[in-house]
Amino acid sequence: MKEIKITTSFQAFESTDELPKDVAELMTKAVEARKNAYAPYSHFRVGVAIALDNGKIVIGSNQENAAYPSGLCAERVAVFHAGATYPDAKILKMAISAASDTNPTTSPIPPCGACRQSIAEYEIRQDSPIEIYFMGETGGVFKSDSLKNLLPFTFDKNFL
Repeated sequence: MKEIKITTSFQAFESTDELPKDVAELMTKAVEARKNAYAPYSHFRVGVAIALDNGKIVIGSNQENAAYPSGLCAERVAVFHAGATYPDAKILKMAISAASDTNPTTSPIPPCGACRQSIAEYEIRQDSPIEIYFMGETGGVFKSDSLKNLLPFTFDKNFL
């Protein structure tokens, strides 16, 4: 048996004030999108803003449903919207902001596993990394240079 070590690295910003201007603007759009979340069950609201290589910004927010798991996370709403509306555009950057109606969220909150897999599909398809910035309601922001930092063993079409 041999041991395999995988290391990842992230950049940590203490606040949105430290972000590059374009990323800070993208995060502001994610925070605004978060306000449109439909979260009557979890009371957990997520907003996403995606910057495409064609200059367009696509947003998404989580949309819940009483018939779990019929709802969709904000990341998948935004990524699928980008793919459906701009199928030839590449996703450059993604900003994610999450907040709870019941508990303060002050640390960065990454995408769930299902969203990581969906983002991976687009990163693999476009053959270029997607920068992912994520935060809670307030506080610091983490930056991943690629989805591969969040999901080092991706399941993709090569396994099918």
